[in-house]
Amino acid sequence: MAKDKPGLSIRIDLPGGGRFGPGKAALLDAIAQLGSLNKAASQLGMSYPRARKLVEEMNRDFDTPLVLSSQGGTDGGGSRLSETGQKLRDVYRQLCQRSGAHNKALLEQIGQFTKGK
Repeated sequence: MAKDKPGLSIRIDLPGGGRFGPGKAALLDAIAQLGSLNKAASQLGMSYPRARKLVEEMNRDFDTPLVLSSQGGTDGGGSRLSETGQKLRDVYRQLCQRSGAHNKALLEQIGQFTKGK
């Protein structure tokens, strides 16, 4: 679905060279919702190896892992967000929401110059 107005997409450059932005946030959302990295990857239209790589990057970039995984077996395994992962996801969403609201007038000005206004 095409947007009818300009919006913000925030990517955070982390110490050590890592980055956190909308793609990784969406992956955290899907993992929290589905309880499975494989299902989350499928829902987002990405390969499992790509999703696994993103989780490994996130777990490496923060002091504590954001995603916790357990192997299959009687419980079937799965993935879930750690407390840190949940908090980061919430803070990132607040940052995006507040930044959009704070910059609404400037975004509207940018919209005056776009096609399909």
